Amino acid sequence: MQQQRSSSGISQSPRSPSSQPPFLLVSVTDPAKMGNGVQAYISYKVITKTNLPEYQGPEKIVIRRYSDFVWLHDRIFEKYKGIFFPPLPEKNTVEKFRFSTEFIEMRRQALDVFINRIALHHELQQSEDLRTFLQADEQTMERARSQETGIFKKKPTDLMQIFRDVQSKVSDVVLGKEKPVEESNPEYEKLKRYIFELEDHLAEAQKHAYRLVKRHRELGQSLSDFGKAVKLLGDFEGNALGKAFSELGAKSEMLSVKLQREAHHLLMNFEEPLKDYVRAVQSIKSTIAERANAFRQQCELNETFKLKEIDLNKLKLTRSERMAEAEHEYEELKADSEEATRRFETIVRLMNKEIVRFQEQKTLDMGLAFHEFAKGQARLANGIADAWRSLLPKLEACSSA
Repeated sequence: MQQQRSSSGISQSPRSPSSQPPFLLVSVTDPAKMGNGVQAYISYKVITKTNLPEYQGPEKIVIRRYSDFVWLHDRIFEKYKGIFFPPLPEKNTVEKFRFSTEFIEMRRQALDVFINRIALHHELQQSEDLRTFLQADEQTMERARSQETGIFKKKPTDLMQIFRDVQSKVSDVVLGKEKPVEESNPEYEKLKRYIFELEDHLAEAQKHAYRLVKRHRELGQSLSDFGKAVKLLGDFEGNALGKAFSELGAKSEMLSVKLQREAHHLLMNFEEPLKDYVRAVQSIKSTIAERANAFRQQCELNETFKLKEIDLNKLKLTRSERMAEAEHEYEELKADSEEATRRFETIVRLMNKEIVRFQEQKTLDMGLAFHEFAKGQARLANGIADAWRSLLPKLEACSSA
């Protein structure tokens, strides 16, 4: 029986009750350190809840590590050309930070965002590799990783190599080493300029968000140190002034905790989303590089095919013995040329859809991040004002005594 497809792009079984639309919900939880020394790593519990018939049941819980997420990322990047594939968080190789509570939570949150972007994407959610990732046991997952060969063996950092190759091609053109083979498309040029400039602006905003987090933490630590010193001063005085000093010190320490809490909130809900979008734009640049590569291959194959056609016509005139071999080569080149054209046109079609989706999602995500920032700053400012205001009567009484 043929399946029906919902507007979200998820296949819906006719057996599914109409009251419950198709869904695929994934959460990354419970990070845990496994092993010791250089072999140590963090594992995550990945919980999938769905009513899609192609999955094994309504709920599945598997254990995954960072390298499993890398495997899924690489498979999707290679199979879904033209789609703006979700970025992975960086791999922290600094030993003293790798297993810090804050880094682990940042990594968990980023991986949760990554997997849900795939699960909610109308094309990527139908990936067989996604189903393997969400359902396979650990042994099956490990075999899948170890069996990868060729292009799937690339490390995450190698995925940017295509873009660097394109940049190298541009350098060759500037130096006069190679004739440029580029699209002549004003709208596409406009898109590329936008993406490159967006990366610069987002990186600058993220840099200053990092400084805001750092400033909150430093101010919190300073208030904590100040509070301890003033409380000692209050104990030393031991009178009404000493009591006021002690309360001032207690308020300072309380505000220190508020600032540290707000710094963490700012990190997770403002700086990290900005950093995630910097990574997302870098992923889009990789897709742009793939498009440039596909266009170049199409042009080169089309040119080679035309030359082969000329050679074939010459052989026909001379009735050469090589006719059969040349005709076979001609048909192969024709097929390759047509496939390259289809591949390029598919990438263009998908990118046109993806940029619209990206803009809509960016508006939602950035709106939420800046709302969280403003709300947190207002909450902090009110808390600080209330704390200092409550001390004013006692301090005024001391100053007028």
